[in-house]
Amino acid sequence: MPITFDVMRRFLDDCADMGVKGISFVSDGESTINPCYVNSIVYGYKKTISMAIGTNGYLTKKPVLEEILPCLTYFRVNISAAEPKRYSEIMGVPIRWYDTVIQNIRDAVEIKKKNNLDVTIGLQMVLRPEYEDQIIPLAKLGHELRADYLVIKHCSDDEEGTLGVDYSGYKKMYESLKEAETYTKSDYQVAVKWSKIKAEGRRTYERCYAPPLHLQISGSGLVAPCGMLFNEKYKKYHIGNFVETRFKEIVLSDRYWDIMGELASDKFNAKKMCGCLCLQHKSNEILDVYKRGNLILNYPKGIPPKHINFI
Repeated sequence: MPITFDVMRRFLDDCADMGVKGISFVSDGESTINPCYVNSIVYGYKKTISMAIGTNGYLTKKPVLEEILPCLTYFRVNISAAEPKRYSEIMGVPIRWYDTVIQNIRDAVEIKKKNNLDVTIGLQMVLRPEYEDQIIPLAKLGHELRADYLVIKHCSDDEEGTLGVDYSGYKKMYESLKEAETYTKSDYQVAVKWSKIKAEGRRTYERCYAPPLHLQISGSGLVAPCGMLFNEKYKKYHIGNFVETRFKEIVLSDRYWDIMGELASDKFNAKKMCGCLCLQHKSNEILDVYKRGNLILNYPKGIPPKHINFI
């Protein structure tokens, strides 16, 4: 069944009622293909939920940007190359897409400046060792486009290594990554996700505690603990589908909490049963130390950081 705006309105109403703080439209596909994504961003914002989006940036033309940017906490474009030919090769799209995406980023920055919007506009590089030649060009391009940041992150593989990511190859890129950070300016940051890159795909924990704190939902409406478990072979961890069942009912169901409890028990081993460096990885590291009694969590003091609803 398709995800229509009526479906999204019910979903967002439930999220607001339950106190969900932030929703990021990243999906396991491209969220901007769905015709209702603009209305959903605007509606979620009106329900006082912090809204964000990660996109390839191809369909986010100027009229769309004018409508969604005032409602977003962050607008992130996934772009793993700075040169047209390499962009086409790495992203797997026609070379002509490059100019369209670059213009859309320029338009987003212009709209933000013109309207004095608080939205953060960023670029993201999903790095594999064979993409090293694009690290410095992207660091330079982000500054040229006047984006707020470029984040360079690892590539997550599944538990079977289907993508064939050579995590030992990241070490050879450390000097390039450090050079990229030197392009940081007062109004532009090049941020390397060092902690995950240096982890080389390894976990220090076995239990998975984080999904109730930041749940992932498939673009099909499937509610599962995380993106790593969307595949049909993990059907035993599939909880429901918010197209068919109210999201609030799914979260309050016994099945939801039974599955979350199993992931946090000795019946589940994240080192063996999951892909590496997932979205919940850093939260699980902290929560694992906390559960072992080696960390005290105190309420943060002082000025809260930006994007606090997505931390």
